[in-house]
Amino acid sequence: MKLFLLAATLFVCQISFSQSGIEKHFKIYDVKTKQLATVEQLAAACKDANIIFFGEEHNDSAGHYLEAAIFKALHQQYSNKLALSMEMFETDCQLVLNEYFAGFISEDRLIKEGRAWSNYRDYKPVVEFAKQNKLSVIAANTPRRYVNMVGRKGMKSLDSLPKASKRFLPPLPYDTSSGKYREKFMDFMKGGSPGTSNARIFYSQSLWDAGMSYSIYNYWKKHKDEKIFHMVGRFHCDEKLGTAEQLQKRKSGLKIMNISCFSDSSFSNPDWSAFSHLGDFIILTDPELKKTY
Repeated sequence: MKLFLLAATLFVCQISFSQSGIEKHFKIYDVKTKQLATVEQLAAACKDANIIFFGEEHNDSAGHYLEAAIFKALHQQYSNKLALSMEMFETDCQLVLNEYFAGFISEDRLIKEGRAWSNYRDYKPVVEFAKQNKLSVIAANTPRRYVNMVGRKGMKSLDSLPKASKRFLPPLPYDTSSGKYREKFMDFMKGGSPGTSNARIFYSQSLWDAGMSYSIYNYWKKHKDEKIFHMVGRFHCDEKLGTAEQLQKRKSGLKIMNISCFSDSSFSNPDWSAFSHLGDFIILTDPELKKTY
């Protein structure tokens, strides 16, 4: 009985947090209108978008809540003309995802054989919503073993891979997005001058971007009437650089909506103009809110 009451209490607390408490811990800003917006208004603003990028911080609890909330709002407004794309699953795990969605395998097999991230629980709500509503999920990311290979041996090393391996990669040679994105990355790495080591790390980063953009583009080519909601670390899409930039190069006419979501110390009284260059919508989350890890 005590265990039952404890479980019931925890369940009620969780519902209270998810349905009423969490709204106090994020602010959505529409850069175009220069107004605060609701989740529903954000979804409505995606009417003409082909691809919607949600740039997250991987341990942001409010951000994960919003990913699921926005995806559900998109489904409510656009029904089954919607697909989910994820950085968190790699291209060689697409079959595992498909088998899970078809009901052939259990969740624990998905997590183990799909090499789900250690914080998969943060993404489970949006994955389960897609599964329940029979929406497609794209395992978008380049397998880490090939990214590591580039970091150790350089881009040219990929040419030596057999055809069976290359089918999990974007076409070679892939775009390394020189210019602003490279400068931003090198600054982030605090490398000073882009030496050989940092160059290889950047080529590894670019392989992730090239791979994700190619996965998204390949799906879009076959399902042009669907919107694709891509969940990814925000460095890959802030300012519509990285993955977003490479996707635009693959198909210049694609309409991309970019959401940048992160915690900031100015949460209580933000200067939105300081963030407006990052995306079409800026979401600030409360830095005092507990991180998921």
